[in-house]
Amino acid sequence: MSAPPSDPGDGTWRPGSKRYEGAGISVSYESRLCLHQAEYIKGLPTVFDVERRPWIDAGAEPANDIAEVVRRCPSGALQYHLSGERDEEPSLPTQIQRHSDGSLHIRGDLQITTASHVRRETRVILCGCSLSTNQPFCDHGGRCAHQF
Repeated sequence: MSAPPSDPGDGTWRPGSKRYEGAGISVSYESRLCLHQAEYIKGLPTVFDVERRPWIDAGAEPANDIAEVVRRCPSGALQYHLSGERDEEPSLPTQIQRHSDGSLHIRGDLQITTASHVRRETRVILCGCSLSTNQPFCDHGGRCAHQF
């Protein structure tokens, strides 16, 4: 069996993600990773408005302010790339926290192997109960809360 393809690490490869461009920043959103923590809406409602289409206006606020709010997204569903700069720097040392629902919230310089590929991440929520339909990522389907 051949090795799964690797994420080139340049912020361009996110299967199933949508990209929103603004002045000096590009924000991507991968819905299948989103666990609806809504940190972004609380942080910058002028940029993130689920009632508007498109729901992300990456030009509504300064790029650094948007990047700061995107870093609050624990699942990594939201990512950013600042023009002329490197992608988000990972937290060091790597931080792992098990939540009461069994999910593992991880921040750091991560390499996640899925059934179809290997991807670099800085923030993820991984399944800790093995019941997720989106392995290895948590889907909070309500099935695992009783486990812990």
